[in-house]
Amino acid sequence: MRNLLLLLTLIVAICLQGQTSEMTTFNPGSVYQYPGAGNEQFMINTYIWGQVRNPGLYKIPDNTDLLTLLSSAGGPTENAKLSKVKIIRPVAGGERIIYVDLKEYMRTGDMSLIPIMKPGDTVFVAGTAFYAIERVSSFLGSVVIFFSVYTMINSSK
Repeated sequence: MRNLLLLLTLIVAICLQGQTSEMTTFNPGSVYQYPGAGNEQFMINTYIWGQVRNPGLYKIPDNTDLLTLLSSAGGPTENAKLSKVKIIRPVAGGERIIYVDLKEYMRTGDMSLIPIMKPGDTVFVAGTAFYAIERVSSFLGSVVIFFSVYTMINSSK
């Protein structure tokens, strides 16, 4: 029984080891409102998910561009893949997918690369390949530690 309790404690500790959150101020169910918005402007709902500091639903003025929305969400995390930001835009009869290369914008400063947000837009900032590899290797490391401890406990019987 003591070995089982020790094993369960170790499993919980291993699982919690890699659970650091980058979303320090995000509150599930919250709606974020663009701070510069006045009462006289038409406000639209947009969503931003993925590798941003504060993902969620944002109420923004109707002429807001992607950079302003991304900045309102706290900016991208260090794991963000900025070369292929995806915007899912509702259109009559379905959805339109728009890809934006923010790295190209940063290289050239060409504002024509930055779209204006529309009502119901969903922005998804994916993680880099290195981020995915890091997550997989962290999980595999936890599995190896678990089996090592399990083997040590069973060999001490």
